Amino acid sequence: MPAWTTEQVVALAPDEASVKAARGLTHPGKWATLGQNDRACWGECRGSGSQPYQVGVEASEPAFKCTCPSRKFPCKHALGLLLLVAAQPVAVPAGEPPAWLGEWLAKREQTALRKASRTVDTELDPEQQAKRAAARDKRGAERQRKVEAGLEELERWLRDLVRQGLAHAQKQPARYWDTMAARLVDAQAPGLARWLREMASIPASGEGWSERLLARLGLLQLLLEGYRRLDSLPEPLQADIRSAIGWTWQETDLPADAWVRDRWLLLGQRTYEEDRLRVRRSWLWGRDSGRWALVLDFAYQNQPLPVIGAPGTWLEAELGFFPSQYPQRALLRDAVVITDSGIPPAHADSIALLRAYAEVLAQQPWLELWPATLAEVVPARGEETEIWFVRDTSTNRLPCHPGFADPWRLLALSGGLPLTIFGEWNGQQFWPLSAWRGERFTAF
Repeated sequence: MPAWTTEQVVALAPDEASVKAARGLTHPGKWATLGQNDRACWGECRGSGSQPYQVGVEASEPAFKCTCPSRKFPCKHALGLLLLVAAQPVAVPAGEPPAWLGEWLAKREQTALRKASRTVDTELDPEQQAKRAAARDKRGAERQRKVEAGLEELERWLRDLVRQGLAHAQKQPARYWDTMAARLVDAQAPGLARWLREMASIPASGEGWSERLLARLGLLQLLLEGYRRLDSLPEPLQADIRSAIGWTWQETDLPADAWVRDRWLLLGQRTYEEDRLRVRRSWLWGRDSGRWALVLDFAYQNQPLPVIGAPGTWLEAELGFFPSQYPQRALLRDAVVITDSGIPPAHADSIALLRAYAEVLAQQPWLELWPATLAEVVPARGEETEIWFVRDTSTNRLPCHPGFADPWRLLALSGGLPLTIFGEWNGQQFWPLSAWRGERFTAF
């Protein structure tokens, strides 16, 4: 079974309470049986019931099985088993899996085969494909009609905003922005609705708010102009405009050459809530291709997010990149956890980072987040403010995002010495997601 670190296991937990409960199960005495092989680990955990809970973890995805009644995924027993394997691998002897685990693994294999069979059947049925394509085209035409009507209304709203002035917009309540955003949702343009909701907070964001708001309004107007001239633009740029408006891509929409098989390092993740959905951003770097990828996963309220691994995990997988002038967003399939090592190339200093970012914006001006690795930087706190920075060897500083919750942990990892840090750059602020101190990898 591939080696796991404690940090990787903790990153899989649905919440802090699960981590705390799982740590209480890391003593071998809590388990009636324990075992592992090159594919999975398993155990029977003594609980409050008369029978121990049967716990299994298949390492390749990873996938989890437990007979406990918990609705959390993975539950504390699965996390506890992985923590035990990570911290005390000799306490989990190699062996043959018990019958109950073998049945579960066999069912998973059968499910994967049925899924593959359905895919082949669909590919070999041209009549059914033609019917689906016709229905898809009909839905697409209806959506386009709604989107065009919504964009016309948005353009009138923007003209009114500019005519009345940004100072007038600053005085408006939240419903001024929310009402227009709701109309865009009805027009099936959720991407634009999200833009408006995010802009609603800018007038109250302090010094420089008017410049920031004007810049966002300018990008929004550029997007509307681009959509108006959509047919005359290159196809990748058309795709960027459609994506910004709210069109999404499915696995079946991606051509064969959009898929890249590689060994991918999962560098960092962020999970947050948006419109009653939990959203997780996962950033990956391909060792052979050198490509960066952003994988988004969604779950409604308390539903579990798909498990793809924890930061620091290496995956052998295929990634299908969405069409774009600067392809970054991707779908993940056929992922298997592997053992590998390496660090992505890093920018020498913040000037090199900003130059590279400017080149990317020239290709895709609506790019909201960009993955960046900085070498030889030290975290520091502002002398007169509570703003945190990362400082390079030329003493240039990039401000950290105020939402970054672990600046003191990052500083402790540094100990005043330079680190290599990976994170998200939004054009103004840097959000650290992971760092290396020598060969030691730490996720935040």
